[in-house]
Amino acid sequence: MSLAKQLTEAEVSRVIEMAWEDRTPFEAIEKLYGLSEPQVIELMRSSINRKTFNNWRARVSGRKTKHKKLRSPEVSRGYCPTQYKPSRKR
Repeated sequence: MSLAKQLTEAEVSRVIEMAWEDRTPFEAIEKLYGLSEPQVIELMRSSINRKTFNNWRARVSGRKTKHKKLRSPEVSRGYCPTQYKPSRKR
């Protein structure tokens, strides 16, 4: 997949993580990584196993928080304050 080749392994991992997050809209992924919603879907399809992909699609389809235009104005951020963990050095 050409778009995956443009991203590092760490970036692909982060896009997948953001795609799973309920409050992170596709627009945020596009702003950070330049991937449109259909490109994120294709990346997810090629990067995770089929059953996991199907579960993800069922989860995000129609979810208002995944699309900035559909979300309530009360949702002012794309993540929960407790979701980010300190990075570990390897």
